[in-house]
Amino acid sequence: MSTVTEIQVHPTALVDDSAELGEGVVVGPFCIVGPGVTLGARTRLAGHVVVERDTTVGESCQISYGAVLGTDPQDLKYAGERTSLRVGDRTVIREYATLNRGTAASGFTQVGSDCMLMSYVHVAHDCRIGDHVILSNAVNMAGHVSIEDWAIVGGMTPIHQFVRVGQHSFVGGQSRISKDVPPYVKAAGIPLELYGLNSVGLQRRGFSKEVRDELKKAYRIFFASSNNTTQALARAREELRALPEVEAFLSFFEGSSRGVSV
Repeated sequence: MSTVTEIQVHPTALVDDSAELGEGVVVGPFCIVGPGVTLGARTRLAGHVVVERDTTVGESCQISYGAVLGTDPQDLKYAGERTSLRVGDRTVIREYATLNRGTAASGFTQVGSDCMLMSYVHVAHDCRIGDHVILSNAVNMAGHVSIEDWAIVGGMTPIHQFVRVGQHSFVGGQSRISKDVPPYVKAAGIPLELYGLNSVGLQRRGFSKEVRDELKKAYRIFFASSNNTTQALARAREELRALPEVEAFLSFFEGSSRGVSV
């Protein structure tokens, strides 16, 4: 089976002379590809997509109708400084999603590889999205939000600025995230509440029973006891096995600045 390497740009599309298009890139009708943009090999832009400027999109990405990438940050402190947006490989960005560039605070906004950003998702300035993340329809992120690998956030969910959502966590739709969400847990609601370990998700992703059992113990130490965070950390480090997943769970609490949802 042959691989298409020819670049296809629709006659109605506008592509800046400084933009770099990899082999097999398709730019659909009425798209705008601005200065400083790089589109990786085999990436496809459907109709009416705008990639404004200083944006790098990885290989084999799918950008759907009306999506807008690389626009100025919606931050009153932004003073026109040169910043960027980075998108990894094989990521799908659906209709009318909007992704802003960074500000001087960090210089860039980043979306990882193998992600799915559904329709009307907004990724604000200086956000960091890991790999294999799913953001359902109309998830709206404020600035400086961090979402770790394999997290899933349900639709119509706003996320407060500087919040972190931990790896392999699951947040139900129509929630409101104003504090950090620990890794490996299920959460939902307004205000957000935790509903135990994301056991089904962890099992589907190949986590061993040994790891799941140890994470369940960690969850109980933090959320099913009278321990405060300092006491829970001390007890967990004393009682739990030093597995990488357990360390990731404990480190998340040590690095929280907004506080953790309970």
